[in-house]
Amino acid sequence: MSAVTQTVVALQRRPLRTFLTALGTALGIATIVALLAVADGAKRSAGEFFHLGASDLGLFQADAADPTTSVLPLSLGHTLLATPGITGISPILLMIEDIPSQLGAVVYGVEPHTFLTDRMVFLSGHMFAGRNQVAVGNLLAQTMHLRVGSALVIAHHRFTVSGIFHIGVSIQDTGAFIPLATAQAITDKPGETTTFAVRLGIGTRPQVERARLKRRFPGLIVIADGEEAPRAGANAALLAKAATVIAVLAIIIGGIGVMNTMLMSVIERRSEFALLSAVGWSGRQIAIRVLIEGVLTTILGTALGLLLGVIGAGLLVHVLGAGEFVTPDVTAWDLGDALLVGVLLGVLGGLYPAWRAARVSPAQVLAAR
Repeated sequence: MSAVTQTVVALQRRPLRTFLTALGTALGIATIVALLAVADGAKRSAGEFFHLGASDLGLFQADAADPTTSVLPLSLGHTLLATPGITGISPILLMIEDIPSQLGAVVYGVEPHTFLTDRMVFLSGHMFAGRNQVAVGNLLAQTMHLRVGSALVIAHHRFTVSGIFHIGVSIQDTGAFIPLATAQAITDKPGETTTFAVRLGIGTRPQVERARLKRRFPGLIVIADGEEAPRAGANAALLAKAATVIAVLAIIIGGIGVMNTMLMSVIERRSEFALLSAVGWSGRQIAIRVLIEGVLTTILGTALGLLLGVIGAGLLVHVLGAGEFVTPDVTAWDLGDALLVGVLLGVLGGLYPAWRAARVSPAQVLAAR
């Protein structure tokens, strides 16, 4: 009988201990998978947020703690339009948590005829034509049961829905668009905007244009890729670091849990290991058996953890009310990383118990009995 087969039989004889060890690993793996899924989803949403579907660059204030707190002068738009390589701009004033029943919905203050708004496909109605009208994304309309002519309260101001649109970018389809001048009046930011979405000409390289704009406007952060989103604000960077810290803690706690459970198993089974030693097993063979047991148990826990992580990522976003901003994205790389971590937990968590098992002395065990 091979060492693996013997280990499997030993695990089956102690189902409760095996389950508890696997559960400890599963919780750690589930935490890691959930964090990676949310992080990847946030990264994808960031790309949508900064590019807003059709733009090549997003311009934000450099010292803003968060992209939504960026403040740029609207007059900057004239300078941008005169810049070679730039064929269109769309100033956008972002309003966050201003729809009382849908705090996750973003309200965009925009000018009605730009490359951004021209992409809207209206399922009913039309673009806003007055300062108290609002164009609503189809996903927000579905959630709030809105239709053309419905009333929508934004920042304590009553708007009439002029149309329901679809763009294909979730963060916009779950939001609403109002006139830029109206948004400026509501937020008391006359002549200001949050960001400029920039469209480049055919053949213009975003990275080259980004470098040129950064040299010309040192006070701007120029985002050319969703991967660069964490640079746009201190809060995003802190969240990314916090996710990394939590993932590391999950690995450490999972490893300690595996080691503790395996160590208790070794202590309880000293007689078994002493008997194996007495019948000719070497310390190396006993240690390998304990290591195999740890790895098999954590693989079982990893399988359970992957399932819990995928489910937990969606629940986490739902509980935090961040579904409008982040849709968890579980990739094959995330699952592969989690599986690798699970195997490492089994190896690292089983090293010390394996060493203890290999040092069990038959004479000492018999004397203690």
